[in-house]
Amino acid sequence: MDFIVNFPLFTIVLSLFSGVLCMMLSGKNARRYTIVYECILIVLVSCVLWYTYTTGAAFTYVMGEFPAPWGNEIRAGVLEASIALLFLIVMLCSVLAGTHFLIDDIDESKLNLYFTLINLMTAALMAMTWTNDIFTGYVFLEILTLTSCGILIVREIGRTTLAAVRYMILNLMGSGLFLLGTVLLYDITGNLLMVPMQARIAELSQNPQNMMIITMSVGILTIGLSIKSGLFPFHYWMPDTYGWATPASGSILSSLVSKCYIFLLIKIYYRVVGIEVFEKMPIRYILLVLGMCGIVFGSVSAIRAGNINRMVAFSSAAQIGYIYMGIGIGGTAGYTAAIFHIMAHAVTKSQLFLTTPRLSEVSDRSLKFKNLRGSGIRDKNAGFFFLIASMSMIGIPIFAGFASKLLFGMAAAENGNSVLIAAVMLVLAASSVLNALYFIRTLLRIYDVSPSDLRVRHTRRPAYNAPMLILTGANLALGLASWFFAGLIGQGLSMFM
Repeated sequence: MDFIVNFPLFTIVLSLFSGVLCMMLSGKNARRYTIVYECILIVLVSCVLWYTYTTGAAFTYVMGEFPAPWGNEIRAGVLEASIALLFLIVMLCSVLAGTHFLIDDIDESKLNLYFTLINLMTAALMAMTWTNDIFTGYVFLEILTLTSCGILIVREIGRTTLAAVRYMILNLMGSGLFLLGTVLLYDITGNLLMVPMQARIAELSQNPQNMMIITMSVGILTIGLSIKSGLFPFHYWMPDTYGWATPASGSILSSLVSKCYIFLLIKIYYRVVGIEVFEKMPIRYILLVLGMCGIVFGSVSAIRAGNINRMVAFSSAAQIGYIYMGIGIGGTAGYTAAIFHIMAHAVTKSQLFLTTPRLSEVSDRSLKFKNLRGSGIRDKNAGFFFLIASMSMIGIPIFAGFASKLLFGMAAAENGNSVLIAAVMLVLAASSVLNALYFIRTLLRIYDVSPSDLRVRHTRRPAYNAPMLILTGANLALGLASWFFAGLIGQGLSMFM
């Protein structure tokens, strides 16, 4: 069984190798190979999750036999394995469900390059999830940025080019700030491995005079990842980035890329700074306020959106606000709620971004609300999956979104601060009302039946239904067994300590 400790490294190396291999394959063969190898990765990560869950302990894999601060380590615990497994499942479902649109949106001669980017992106997602070295996190963070721009611009329409340039500029700003924060922390601690850095910061924090430079370093790093993940007020790149990408890309960018940046940030708070030291900093209160603002402003912008893709994109900004609000609440309960929402949003938002283009396809390829009338009848499967995801976003019981909001409320109550409790409850209530306004409005539109809609028979696409059913099952599992997943997250956070 000790052989399993090699599996996290295999997920990174195999993804890098697959990226090179797909460049030499035809588009169809690259797609087939990518689907098969993603399934293999899911099996490997499932073994790691089973191993860490049953043993109740994390493990590290040292590469190169070099001691700190130059060593490079991979660390696998219950939380890392759970997030990696979620990322791979959503990635596979996005590729499968978005295949039809990939063929339509991308020139056949460049389809293999698209899967090259997908495989390199998978390597970056896995590396950032497993890494126990902050500089390795930065290296793959840059790879993730470049591949994200690649899968966005590959559609080759004017709006995607503009969106990719804007996305690249903002993300390079975020990367530069992250690197600056990393350099400052290295200068302070003399280490790049997370555990030695945490030990040194804990020692330095005993002197109040050192807290200013530590806070500044962590603050710069936090701003960098906040820009990259789309925290308010840095979220205005989302509508064009998500809305004009090919559906598989929109799903991956919204559900996985932004969440990976936040997971890396949480990992840094726990394993580099130390959660006790971090919660003494004012940064968490700033994140709390910005997260709440993001929830409200993102929801209001979604209501004002002129088409369904922009509505879903602005909704993503609001959901990012939830995650940062959980970080701001603090404590194990706050971080548990934040990570649970990463999971819930990943499966729900991917459903939405993979469903809206199908509703558009049966509405003369229009995304405008006025033209979507009856689209849920013309394509019943897409209408059903959009309904499921919408109910989750609103917060209907049994779905992941309801469980997520419940965990945020419980985290605020556990904090014990009456002002914080009131603010969180007010924001949760306002957000639920705003979500209901724009999602119910959309549902009424797509299910507005006319006689002509009842006569339409749209082409069935079995390759679309299977991955969407998997995402629906994951949504229901998170909602109905939220206690289990919350406990799994809590166990993973305790391993971080």
